[in-house]
Amino acid sequence: MNSLNKTFLPSSKYETRNWFIIDCKNQKLGRLATLIVALLKGKIKPHYYPSTDIGDYIILLNADSIIVNKNSKHYIVNNPGRVGSALTIKNAVDSLPKFTIERAIKGMLSTTETKRLMRRLNIYSGETHPHEAQNPIKLDLNNLSFDSTKIISN
Repeated sequence: MNSLNKTFLPSSKYETRNWFIIDCKNQKLGRLATLIVALLKGKIKPHYYPSTDIGDYIILLNADSIIVNKNSKHYIVNNPGRVGSALTIKNAVDSLPKFTIERAIKGMLSTTETKRLMRRLNIYSGETHPHEAQNPIKLDLNNLSFDSTKIISN
């Protein structure tokens, strides 16, 4: 009898995707982005495997009231090689909140994951969203402790 453990690979039946609502009011950008990346990749699920896409959908509300460091800057490169128009420097506070959040999350993803996973991220600046039919789960980040394997609600 073979006593070796078998490697578990999740199949397509494990790809049930949840919808989560996160309220960005009074949340710091970096800490929020790490939680969002873990949810998009599916790292909170017990059957996570790197080559299988089992991530969830995320709805961000009140994106305009997120806390951003006043000293951080966005370095935007347009027309590389052209003198005078190559580099634009903007304060992160002055740019659109949707752009700031997307840029922080894209920086935490690999280039192959970015296009696929960013489709599941929906950012809204107000309280309303058109995804009520998906029965999203509301995450309260104030009473939440985050572990790399699970989300524990206190």
